[in-house]
Amino acid sequence: MRQEELVFVGICDLAGLVRGKGFPAVELDARLRQGVGLTGSNIMMSAFGPILATPFGTTGDLVMMPDRTARVQVPFDEGAAEHFYLADLQELDGTPWSCCPRDFLRRALIALEAEAGLVVHSAFEQEFVYSGIEDRPGATYALDAFRRQGIFGESLIGALRAAGVTPDSFLPEYAPRQFEVTVKPAIGLRAADDAVICREMIRSVAERLGHRALLAPVLKPDGVGSGTHIHFSLWDKDGKPASRDASAPYGIAPRVSPFVAGVLHHLPALAAITAPSVASYFRLQPDRWAPVWAFLGRQDRGAALRVAPVFPGAEAKADAQFNVEYRVADATACPYLALGAIIHAGLDGIRGGMRLPAELPGFWDMTEAARAEAGIEQLPRSLAEALDRLEATDVARAWFGPEFFAAYLQFKRSEIAALEGLEPSDICDRYAAIY
Repeated sequence: MRQEELVFVGICDLAGLVRGKGFPAVELDARLRQGVGLTGSNIMMSAFGPILATPFGTTGDLVMMPDRTARVQVPFDEGAAEHFYLADLQELDGTPWSCCPRDFLRRALIALEAEAGLVVHSAFEQEFVYSGIEDRPGATYALDAFRRQGIFGESLIGALRAAGVTPDSFLPEYAPRQFEVTVKPAIGLRAADDAVICREMIRSVAERLGHRALLAPVLKPDGVGSGTHIHFSLWDKDGKPASRDASAPYGIAPRVSPFVAGVLHHLPALAAITAPSVASYFRLQPDRWAPVWAFLGRQDRGAALRVAPVFPGAEAKADAQFNVEYRVADATACPYLALGAIIHAGLDGIRGGMRLPAELPGFWDMTEAARAEAGIEQLPRSLAEALDRLEATDVARAWFGPEFFAAYLQFKRSEIAALEGLEPSDICDRYAAIY
């Protein structure tokens, strides 16, 4: 049977899923110039498939314009290669569409560099459950689990490198059959591209081995979840790291501390963008190795923002290695929106001259009353609460723009309505079937 190579062009949409169209590879040059057609309501496809609500109706045309720098072509021993491009959503005249997720991040990056002279380096850590390994007691972080995953890890690392992403680590994680893959930091938009590509390579390799990788936030309402942790640092326009000052509070340089303060200030609203599913809030529970309070901590994995350590032997590169980890995120989030929201919030902190709170010794020994007195908020307990916090954050309207802001709120609230009346276990199953 004669076969002809296909190429896929897609966007990572509001559900955090890559969707788009394929075409014969012989047309690639033309498609790189002309793009691929789409309509506005396509971005309102729910995680579950159908368009549950849309402000765009059936009219209007857009263009998915492939980014030549965001190309993936990974051959496999059997079956077709992974060959796809990530794209921007544009109007027919070539201007960015107001609801393009990639442009949401791009606008934040441009504003940060223009106003503060700073550039973001970041990387996404991805946790997931791999169905191709038997769950055994005592497998947490174990060499046994590492061994029994077979060639999945080796194949994933090879696929990532072939896709243009630089792998950093692969390890068995805390929950049953759970693994984590990390990649090296990238500059600006490329870090979010890498996050999208990484997820797709995880799924692709698992599928080709006859299994599934489940990136859903949590598989059981009372279980340990899978997060997507976002590490970020700020550098100046000359390529020098700007985030670290060992003598400053938290070790964060005065130039950068207002940025981190802005992220901290807006955390309850950011959760609606970075932990944007109903199931996300089954993960964000006490005693689950997930944050429930909006606080900054040094090397504290219970903190929503964690100042990461500088390891022994790396002192000569400490300024470059220093970073802050954002832990209120999972794979139901679109990486462009998640990273873009963090940057928009940080830039608001710079504009407002926000200050970091004093370091808190013994956070976990504090009473809730003491935490409240210190101005530390609990994170939202549900997606509905997080969306209300986002909607009440006037500055967030400017981050999105009025059309995109209204569409995002409508999109996520329609997702809540679609799950109304279901038991928590059924909700987890719905997300696990997709992510």
